[in-house]
Amino acid sequence: MKSKGLIWIIAAIVVVAVIVVIVFTVIKPAKVEKVVIDEGDKLIIYTSLETDETEEYITAAEAALGLDIDWTRFSTGIVGAKLLAERENPQADLTYGWAATYTMDFTQRGFFEPYVPKDGDKIPAQFKDPNDYWYAIDMYIAGFCVNTEKLKEYDLPMPASWKDLTNPVYEGHLIMPNPASSGTGFLQVAGILETMDPDYRTKPVAENEGWKFLEELDKNMGQYIKSGSRPAKYAAAGEYAIGISFAFCVGNLAKEGKPVVLVLPAEGSAYELETNALMKGAKHPNNAKKFLDWAISDEAMLLYSKWKVGVTKPGTPHLRADLPKIEEIKLIPMDFDWQSANRGDILINWQDKFLR
Repeated sequence: MKSKGLIWIIAAIVVVAVIVVIVFTVIKPAKVEKVVIDEGDKLIIYTSLETDETEEYITAAEAALGLDIDWTRFSTGIVGAKLLAERENPQADLTYGWAATYTMDFTQRGFFEPYVPKDGDKIPAQFKDPNDYWYAIDMYIAGFCVNTEKLKEYDLPMPASWKDLTNPVYEGHLIMPNPASSGTGFLQVAGILETMDPDYRTKPVAENEGWKFLEELDKNMGQYIKSGSRPAKYAAAGEYAIGISFAFCVGNLAKEGKPVVLVLPAEGSAYELETNALMKGAKHPNNAKKFLDWAISDEAMLLYSKWKVGVTKPGTPHLRADLPKIEEIKLIPMDFDWQSANRGDILINWQDKFLR
């Protein structure tokens, strides 16, 4: 009896095994199809590039890529505020031409996805994130927009340096960007803190010697304004004698026939890189990647070179004959890592001292 029972158990096991084989070989499970979301031709961009230059870039990108690009221009600090407010539901697919110091900060906060664009290997290491979270396209350089007619009207000397601007004769004649909202304003303040205190890295921001200089400069300041380009435009319109702005804006105003000249400070010119980055949670990531490829293409670099003093892709021709070449300019060796890490402290100290 026991042997017969054992036979039945063995038979039952064989039957179960046969059924299992049939299930996994004859009756194959249904294939799970990957769901592909149709992004259409839509792309949404936040930028801090100037409006007139961005219009030219986006028109070229749409023609090259067949995309319908919805872009909005905000001052540098406002882009950061938008990203923070929309963190749980990002509205932009990428940032385009945003200051490196801000991009580096927001990379650390987890706002971006790494992406290596086509030709990414042609961008030098100092102009991109080591983990491919961002790539820089160009740089803008701080300078003074001096209205020559206003100098004559008020019998003011031509300034050659930051130190010159602390001369009491300039009281009320200066206008400068607010660093809390303007990337241009931030690079100017950060550059002063670096150049006027050799020990800036080893002491608290509040103890930096550069604040003493900025307090002297403040005595002559007529206004702080949100935009980086408006100080130059206000100077060109004659509302102020000197607008502390950036080089290519002054060059454009001079080409328009405005009575202005560009002065690059003798202490050295601060500068900022303008970067692109893919948003984490982008609703149109594939279209965003197409744009990021285009944004460092030869075509795009030539367009940037029509506006900026310097671009990041080697071999791109210098097309601004009215502006000096990068190699002809005394540049402050900007410490972007320090600026990014200490941006909050820099802005808090500046606002405590000068916001009015």
